[in-house]
Amino acid sequence: MNDFPIEFRDKITSGKSAEPISAAALMQNYAWAKLVADDSYLQDTTLAGFAAKKLNLPPIPSTGTFVLGAEGGKLQWIATEKC
Repeated sequence: MNDFPIEFRDKITSGKSAEPISAAALMQNYAWAKLVADDSYLQDTTLAGFAAKKLNLPPIPSTGTFVLGAEGGKLQWIATEKC
């Protein structure tokens, strides 16, 4: 189902369920969890010392009302009327 770095389900079913789950292992899975998106929208980063990805959005305009959308196949902020 998922390919988390630490598979806690396997730890529990291995018979070693009395073994504590480390905070570092939990943080590693948290950093690994990511939005499923085209790689061109993702940027490598780190979170709590672990490799991670972040969504690379176009800069947010400083004035006006905008929605995030795609126009002509390009992700961008599109001007809209205030609701």
